[in-house]
This record gives sequence, C-alpha cells and structure tokens, in this order.
Amino acid sequence: MDYAKLYTPIAEELPLVDQAIQEVGRVEFPWLSSLLRHVLSARGKRLRPVMTLLAGRCFAYDPERLVPMAASVELLHTATLVHDDTLDGAARRRGIPTVNQAWSSDVAVLFGDYLFAASGEMVSRTRNVRAMRLFAQTLMEVCNGEMAQHFAAYQPELTREEYFRRISKKTGALFALATESGAFLSAAPEPLVHQMKTYGHQLGIAFQIADDILDFAGDETTLGKPVGGDLAQGTLTLPVILLMERYPRSSPARDYLEHGRQPEDLERTIRAVCDPDLLAEAYRVAAGFSHEAAAALDPVPDSAARRCLLALAEYALSRRS
Repeated sequence: MDYAKLYTPIAEELPLVDQAIQEVGRVEFPWLSSLLRHVLSARGKRLRPVMTLLAGRCFAYDPERLVPMAASVELLHTATLVHDDTLDGAARRRGIPTVNQAWSSDVAVLFGDYLFAASGEMVSRTRNVRAMRLFAQTLMEVCNGEMAQHFAAYQPELTREEYFRRISKKTGALFALATESGAFLSAAPEPLVHQMKTYGHQLGIAFQIADDILDFAGDETTLGKPVGGDLAQGTLTLPVILLMERYPRSSPARDYLEHGRQPEDLERTIRAVCDPDLLAEAYRVAAGFSHEAAAALDPVPDSAARRCLLALAEYALSRRS
C-alpha cells in the first residue's frame, strides 16, 4: 500500500501541522533548541495527525481547529516516546540515539515534561473545552497503561486479556483521541463521534499488535531499534504470550524471564517467536481488531476521507516499520 496516497484528502492541511510542530522548536535557549531539533527532526509517518484530519474531513471540516489538534496529538505521542525510552533505557528510536542516550535520563524526563506541556498548549488553540478535557483524560490513560506495563515487567503469568487492557490504555487511547477529537471538532453527530472513537481505539490495538510482531520479525535497520527490544526490557507482548500459551510448562521465554535473563535465552526466545505459525496467529488476532475498526465506519457517509481511514485499517497489518 502506498501510504502517501492516504494524504490526498488532507494534502493542504498536513504541511500546516508540520509547521505548527516545528514552531515548538523555535525557542531562545540553545540547549532546549538542540533537544527539540534532535527529536522533531526524526519525523515519523504522522499517522495520528493524519487520522485526526481524515476523521474531520468526513464531516464539516474545520482546519482552524483541526490543525492544532492534530499537532497536539503528535506532540503528545512524541512526549510519550521520550518517557518510554527513558524508562526502558532504550538507546535508539527511529534510527537515531534517544534523548536519554545522547544526553541523560534526567534531561530526558524534563524534556518529556516540556513536550507534554507543549502539546497541552497546542490543544488549547482549538478553543474547545471538550478537546482539552479529552486530551487530559487520554494523558491519564496513557500513564495508567505505562504504569501497568512497568509493574508487570518480567511477569510470565501475564494473560492476553491483561495485555489487551494495557495496550488499550496506551496506543488505543491515543488513536481514539485522534479520531474522536477530529469528529467532534468537525460537528459530527454524537453517534458518529462514538463510531469514530471506536474506530480509532480498535485500530490502535491492531497497530500495536502489529508493532509488537515486528519487534521480533522485523529488520533492525528498518525498525530503527533493536529486534526483541521489548522482551529485553521485560515487556511481554502478544507473540511471547502466545508462545507461552503454546508451551505453558516450559518455553525459552519462561526461561529468560525466570532464570537470569541471559542473552542466549533472549536469542532462543526470538527464534521461537518467529515460528511462522505463531506469527500468523498473532496477525489473525490483530486482523480481528482491524476488522472491528473498519466496521465502526459503516454508519459514516462515504467520502474519500472515509475510504482512506478504511485503507489505514489494512495498512496497520501490512506495514513493515
């Protein structure tokens, strides 16, 4: 799938989102300016801003409010990545050194806080109290999910239901923020706002499962981070949970988690997880959430933007980075 084609209905507004994000980097303090350049120059796919704009384009499109909302969602996402990397001790993100690696963990925490504040200031430009409240609620959900992940680290008894709840609070909540806000800022009828929220939430879960599969089956150069990095930090994801469901008494993953966490056990686990049947099962689970996301768009009137949102549900499963 050509991801760039999904930009077509919002081609004029997306550069304005980039401009708003880059404006955050224009500060007078040299040290802060260098941090902002380092992080904001590592431009991702802008998936969440794209979703915000596409959701709005399905209704009474209002770029004046949607552009700052889209920029806010992306800044919030970036802030969570900075804090995630700091908690995990990660060395690389999007192919470049993380803030905690290039500077220090102390600087990374303060810088992540700065980005959270910048995203909050950006959402205030919508002049919409509902958007501001939803933003705050989403931030609480994301932190809740991050704490759940932290306290469940290296716990081999984690179930897939607990895993789904965790990623629902992290990725699901952030995707839902993008599409729900895009809808109500564009005067969508309340039932369709709910459908857009459901679409974003289910797509976020599908996207995260696919991301967790790629953490094992992807290419390190393409991913921009080490293969198997989540498990190395004690974070159990669906592929590992499926492996332990298949071998409940003994598996390389359980050996790694319970007996010293040796590098050779990590390598054995990666090889075991990359079994084609197991990966296919994980993708089937992701596809279920992707199909639920697409079904949530059934009541939304047909448009180019709606068709792009449907294509995003397919893209979540086909991407390789």
